[in-house]
Amino acid sequence: MRKLKITELNRLTIDEFKQHEKIPLIVVLDNVRSLHNVGSVFRTADAFLVKSVYLCGITSTPPHAEIHKTALGAENSVNWKYFDDALQAVEELKKEGYTVVAIEQTEGSTMLNKFKFNSNKKYAVILGHEVKGVQQSVINACSSCIEIPQFGTKHSLNVSVTTAIVIWEFANHLSLNF
Repeated sequence: MRKLKITELNRLTIDEFKQHEKIPLIVVLDNVRSLHNVGSVFRTADAFLVKSVYLCGITSTPPHAEIHKTALGAENSVNWKYFDDALQAVEELKKEGYTVVAIEQTEGSTMLNKFKFNSNKKYAVILGHEVKGVQQSVINACSSCIEIPQFGTKHSLNVSVTTAIVIWEFANHLSLNF
């Protein structure tokens, strides 16, 4: 085996990315404080052709050097929008026909591996603050909550890791025939 050179990977240009069909998924960050997490979410959203990232509350927005450090330019390819509050984003998404799901540990949450995907639906997933999670008022406005099964001693994963797992799962079920 030989490691491929960057020039051999046949990646899309930013203009090609913007024109390309996307998976029907929007990622909403509800008060995510870490600029590295925000950048990582952009980079993962780029990798899997996510439609958009919504940044809410205290979540920082591009352009920002610390976001760029982990996004590596994905903040320029992935569409994004800012909202003062995640509830505003949820209401807009519902009006646009999105099924809005919080990624949170709640009573009655559905494990990600048991979630019933509908390829005819558009989805938005909400991820919350690194310590406090998704706001309860935002959870109340969602259709349901999804939880990632965990088996060790810890009760949560890093926001960017969680986002990557969730995007991967949605991309597999809503794929564009990757």
